[in-house]
Amino acid sequence: MLEIFLKTLPFFGLIAVGYGAGRTRFFPPEATAWLTKFVFYFALSAMLFSFSANLSLRELYDTQFVLAYLVGSGAVWLLGLVGAMGRRLGLAEAAMEAHTGMTGNTGFLGVPMLVVLLGPDAVGPVLMVLAIDLIVFSSVFTLLVTKARHGRVSPSLFAALGLGLVRNPMIVSMLAGLAWAAADLPMPRPLGEFVSILGAAATPGALFAIGASLAARAAERLRPAMWLSLLKLVAHPAAVWIAATMLFDVRPFDAGVMVAAAALPVAGNVYILAAHYGVAPSRVSASILISTAVSILTVPWVIAHLAIHS
Repeated sequence: MLEIFLKTLPFFGLIAVGYGAGRTRFFPPEATAWLTKFVFYFALSAMLFSFSANLSLRELYDTQFVLAYLVGSGAVWLLGLVGAMGRRLGLAEAAMEAHTGMTGNTGFLGVPMLVVLLGPDAVGPVLMVLAIDLIVFSSVFTLLVTKARHGRVSPSLFAALGLGLVRNPMIVSMLAGLAWAAADLPMPRPLGEFVSILGAAATPGALFAIGASLAARAAERLRPAMWLSLLKLVAHPAAVWIAATMLFDVRPFDAGVMVAAAALPVAGNVYILAAHYGVAPSRVSASILISTAVSILTVPWVIAHLAIHS
């Protein structure tokens, strides 16, 4: 465990540096917003394209893997939804809590960290987790919130969801990379070096941006935030592990990567959704702060456990 902890420490150290810069306002919120935009649209997209261009769809997609992640994550999503409705929250708030308790920071933290820690074979499983989170669970959340707000789901909403996916640079960069790989195109050296240089900025940029954005988070609504952090850091990896190892025939290494991805803290883009829809933003903000702080210990423990048993 100590060896894995020391390997993850530099990643969380970069988050801490970003947090300090944001907390002292040496790096103001406006700078954080622009850095996040650079990472999201440019650096991370270049990294995802580079990873995907060296994969085939057969390497990326595995039915057993997809079913295991959907079942395990879906169980946690439903647990969060039922738990919230048991506290007599409305459907919109319940959907927000369910989404918070299941959606990990795979894009900004998982892709840079897990590929380094677990090796290049982790690329396909991590990207598959990211794609399912973005395409399936984000769409389910949006549909439920719309249903709660307007009482119905119109055909135009499905068109808007599709357009949103097409405009998401992470989805676009992965699809572009897979298309490049499917066409069996050689990677010109200048292009390869370009995406390599730009993609190299994704890891430090994303981790620094996570920390700087955490500096603006308020630790309010602690009780529900602690429950949601427990769902994310404990229930989610446990449910995914059960689904991958007991219910479906997922390859041991891929199952380990899936569980490690499920152990990541709450994603920052969940707060963007909460703020956009005006649904429990303080609760989500506190969940991101608490889960990220606690994950400094829980993520290394999960990865060390997987290293022993995989």
